[in-house]
Amino acid sequence: MKIALRIWRQRDPYDTGRFVRYDLDQMRPETTLLEALDVLNEGLVARGEPPVAFDSDCREGICGACGLVVDGRPHGPVPGATTCLVTLRAFGDGGTITLEPFRTGAFPIVRDLVVDRRALDRVVQAGGYVSVRTGSAPEANTIPVERDTADRALDAAACIGCGACVAACPNGSAALFVGAKLTHLGLLPQGQPERARRARALVAAADREGFGSCTLHGECEAACPKRIDVSVIARMNREYLSAAFATWWS
Repeated sequence: MKIALRIWRQRDPYDTGRFVRYDLDQMRPETTLLEALDVLNEGLVARGEPPVAFDSDCREGICGACGLVVDGRPHGPVPGATTCLVTLRAFGDGGTITLEPFRTGAFPIVRDLVVDRRALDRVVQAGGYVSVRTGSAPEANTIPVERDTADRALDAAACIGCGACVAACPNGSAALFVGAKLTHLGLLPQGQPERARRARALVAAADREGFGSCTLHGECEAACPKRIDVSVIARMNREYLSAAFATWWS
């Protein structure tokens, strides 16, 4: 099949950037978007031209490194799939595919399709963890957790930190990301001692990093490749208000 890739090219953070069209033919329908970029880059390097810069790692939908805006949608048109799992079959023969970096103030462009998503790492560093004694792993049945609670915690833990929720949100909010972290750790027994401090720390860190406020447009849920729903945002708000009032009354 033949496809055309309309790709955002930007040499560095200070370059204005522009779209450049590249035509590829003899592509197989099961070829993924990132594999198509690999093929394109091989040809560009052979011609002495700079390759297209983009992020990728596991290419199995696990790491979250591959996030792109594909035809105006973070990760592309396939629900519940990361960019690395989207194949050319989703676009059809002769189609033109527009690839852009995530465009939000908290993720500055580094080059071409690569953005700096370290703001999410700094939010997690502020409190997205559980402090426990090190040593041998405890026996699994020593801390019983109800089935529904465990399932909900694991659903939230599926967040891969790709930033698609931020890119999709009109406000550039990281509420779905923060809500997923608070839901995951706040539901488990191990997360209870630091629960209030964690809520305050994560919300404050997201504000410092320049993420916008959530107004529940729901675009984050639609773009999330792990299908995390907006109920985690409601939980985030409850956790934060509870922690704030506890501090005020203490």
